Amino acid sequence: MKKIMLLGSGELGKEFVIACQRLGQYVVACDKYAGAPAMQVADEFRVFNMLDGDALVAVVREVKPDIIVPEIEAIRTEKLYEFEQQGIRVVPSARAVNYTMNRRDIRELAHTELGLQTAEYRYASTFEELKEAAAAIGFPCIIKPLMSSSGHGQSKVDNAEELEEAWACACGGSRGDIMEVIVEEFIPFDYEITLLTVTQDNGETLTCAPIGHVQKGGDYCESFQPRTMKPEHLAAAQEMARKITAALTGSSIWGVEFFVSDTRGVIFSELSPRPHDTGMVTLAGTQNLSEFELHARAVLSLPIPGIELYRQGASAVIKSSIETSNPQYSGLEAICVAPKTDLRIFGKPEAHPGRRMGVVVCWDELEASQDALRDKCKALAGKVIVS
Repeated sequence: MKKIMLLGSGELGKEFVIACQRLGQYVVACDKYAGAPAMQVADEFRVFNMLDGDALVAVVREVKPDIIVPEIEAIRTEKLYEFEQQGIRVVPSARAVNYTMNRRDIRELAHTELGLQTAEYRYASTFEELKEAAAAIGFPCIIKPLMSSSGHGQSKVDNAEELEEAWACACGGSRGDIMEVIVEEFIPFDYEITLLTVTQDNGETLTCAPIGHVQKGGDYCESFQPRTMKPEHLAAAQEMARKITAALTGSSIWGVEFFVSDTRGVIFSELSPRPHDTGMVTLAGTQNLSEFELHARAVLSLPIPGIELYRQGASAVIKSSIETSNPQYSGLEAICVAPKTDLRIFGKPEAHPGRRMGVVVCWDELEASQDALRDKCKALAGKVIVS
């Protein structure tokens, strides 16, 4: 049995904890607030600010984990190098976590060092620099904090008059303490995908069937698997995913995001070194192993014989429209009576307007209509009301 310290205890962490416990492991879930989803199923939990380096070191000394698994960006990530030097395994590696938690580092690695095709980009650490960067990139453009996730702080800007609001949004949505943004060219892509990629201690890299997804404001709303792609586009995405995960090092599941355009081909967007929110579609049993089970096996150096696609699936998020500290849910009967359907209520202790509170997943045979499956899933998710 390994003692795993999970840094970040959201809904993805919750499913990961369950996957680890099914493999006989002991998990200590950590987050900045009590009652976080993963804490509800973990063996132990700790509540502290993970951006406080001294507090992070103190908890690691107390817990004495064999493995540290970061799930969020708001961590004093440079401390992970120290833990690694002490013999604690960091997933995927301290290098990978430090690179991927910061959009500047990962973009420079992808574009400058590895030569992957990306959107044109600039950086800005002041509002004046933002105006200059946006003028150089041109409108429309995308503005994101260097450190954030799930679309927090992200804006699409159509003209210079919208820059001030976008700057405030990016600074307010930053998950870390870096007040800097990346300004990206807006790419009129045909669709976007997440390519779940698994790296292993044996050196073998596996990829799942591509997952299509739809985002609003940079935040995932629905996903579906498999996303049909031209063979040459899928091959290009798989090659880029293998190249960048190899450069970052370590064993893990990675959510590698791409834009796909018939005119420009496959364009690298971002990646995360952990289960991806769009990958919750794998909870529909689309594969022989869900993304959380794949992550657990990679973390524990357990063999993965292969990834097989069993059926198609769709996911749609349940969001809150209100602010409450005691969320209640109605409409669950509509989900439970629907065939080939399941749901997960995450168990977050507080709801805010726009916050993800759960997900509905639906599945069908590979030959069935994917559009009909997606429509069904979104309609069912819309029946769940947070009050």
